[in-house]
Amino acid sequence: MQEQKYSIKEWVKDERPREKLLARGVDSLSDPELLAILLRNGTLSKTAIDLAREVLKISKENLVELGKLSLRDLTRIKGIGPAKAVTLLAALELGRRRGSSAALAKNTAGSSADVAAYLQASLKDYRHEVFGVVFLNRANKINHFEIISRGGITGTVADPRIILKKALEENAVSIILCHNHPSGSLLPSRADEELTLKIKEAARYLDIRVLDHIIVSDEGYYSFADEGRI
Repeated sequence: MQEQKYSIKEWVKDERPREKLLARGVDSLSDPELLAILLRNGTLSKTAIDLAREVLKISKENLVELGKLSLRDLTRIKGIGPAKAVTLLAALELGRRRGSSAALAKNTAGSSADVAAYLQASLKDYRHEVFGVVFLNRANKINHFEIISRGGITGTVADPRIILKKALEENAVSIILCHNHPSGSLLPSRADEELTLKIKEAARYLDIRVLDHIIVSDEGYYSFADEGRI
């Protein structure tokens, strides 16, 4: 005999995720229960908890991998349409931004390690290369961080004109270039070296200093400045 499915509304009240959160606190909920609250409801054959478990299954039960899921990944699960997927992606992005903000709570670029921690939190979930710039004022305070270009699995191209135009708009006196390596490798390519030199030379004519070029991956970071290459 096939087991009958029950909706969350038919569960014992104390075991429903929302009621459980209100009664015991958010830290009492499991990962599937937290996701179920975001999903709000299930389908005729699946509860929101069932859907949440399927989301975690395609994430290999790993919250780091969960943060890398795309809209397409989520909507491949039967019962999760664009509305549910967008809610999950928005929640994941808020978590990502919280992590990156905490990494530079003082909003100051004190060292390459400080900036790298911020960049790792900001860029860790990208499956493709992205090129970003940190814009700083005279006090070495970060005015702004922006991803300038997005590329493929193996590379991206950044236009020095766009970078310097943005630096002027942000009243930046110095900048830090950065990009990620989804492959995990931290060694700069010849193209990375040439682009760094090109941007540094162009910035010099506008009295803007290129302080560093930082490459980040899951393995750590590489700083051109620390290696004496800028």
